Amino acid sequence: MTSARERRFRTIAQEATPIVGAYLQRRIYPLSPSDVDDLVEETLIIAWRRLDDIPEEAPIAWMVGVARNVLRNAQRKVRRGERALQRTRVTSMSASAEDQVVADEAVRTALAHLSDDDREIITLSAWDGLSSADIARIYGISANAAAVRLSRAHERFRAHLALVVEV
Repeated sequence: MTSARERRFRTIAQEATPIVGAYLQRRIYPLSPSDVDDLVEETLIIAWRRLDDIPEEAPIAWMVGVARNVLRNAQRKVRRGERALQRTRVTSMSASAEDQVVADEAVRTALAHLSDDDREIITLSAWDGLSSADIARIYGISANAAAVRLSRAHERFRAHLALVVEV
């Protein structure tokens, strides 16, 4: 017989795992696509350990926030290794996930001119379909603050896009 804690975890895991997996898959670079399962597993382990911290009203947003941190840690580790390798020899880099996903050169250029934070919040909204409230939970800020950040990021994106299109 399973406990209420186990049932809650299973429910959250079944609902969030496909969404977390898709989130990680779109942002996996510079890691290998085969690393997605490991990162999802690490996210689930953290969720099990911190099950009491998961908000009842937004477990998926909380899980995406954890996955975001897990991914950033893994990417940081890979980048450190790459920098160490580059000190000893020159390596060629493949295209980023954004380069692979964004087909329109103007959009790609405009996104490239944004800060990492602006690009992240725009892609959370556009690619992942998250609302300002969900983004707020990921960043640990109020929904209003998330809406303002998203609005300002969109303004900067439109400004960069207008410059690229004019050229």
